Amino acid sequence: MNWWIIFITFLAVNLDFFFILIFLLDRYKLSDIIIGYLGALFVLVTISFLLGKTLAVFLPEWILGILGILPIYMALHDNDEDPAHSEKHGPIITTLVTYLAVCAGCNLSIFLPILTNLTFHQFTQALLFIAALSIAIVILIKEIGNIPLIRQLMQHYSEILMKVIYIGVGCYVFWDSGLITHLIRLL
Repeated sequence: MNWWIIFITFLAVNLDFFFILIFLLDRYKLSDIIIGYLGALFVLVTISFLLGKTLAVFLPEWILGILGILPIYMALHDNDEDPAHSEKHGPIITTLVTYLAVCAGCNLSIFLPILTNLTFHQFTQALLFIAALSIAIVILIKEIGNIPLIRQLMQHYSEILMKVIYIGVGCYVFWDSGLITHLIRLL
């Protein structure tokens, strides 16, 4: 299991949501945001893992490498989602629903190829790692959320950085799955 690729994937998938976290943390308690964020992450990462395991039963590993096209597609696809905040829900549900609305497609398409080859034990470790990263990120964003320079940088450059990272993750999946090696052998 490559911890760096999980770390980079986590950052890439959540980069757009980090900006939204600044606003959520300004309105709600830190603990409520952490609970809602973790709940949504657990749902999406678990679905990605289970879907990947199901596909792995029917398809050879090198064919699953084609899933690397999903992160590249996400990078090249303009996706201007605008989360709708509903005041009738509590902060935990608002965070969970907002995250699912903004990041569901990215999480499923980006994490699916990364988690496909993990054992259940490795997936559990990855899930705990992602949970620890999530808590650390929320606390960090809470601390730096009021810095004007950070807000300006996120507004101007977060989308392009996210796209570059998605393309890198897609290329990694192509390479790690053996797809590239298989195609070279065919030539």
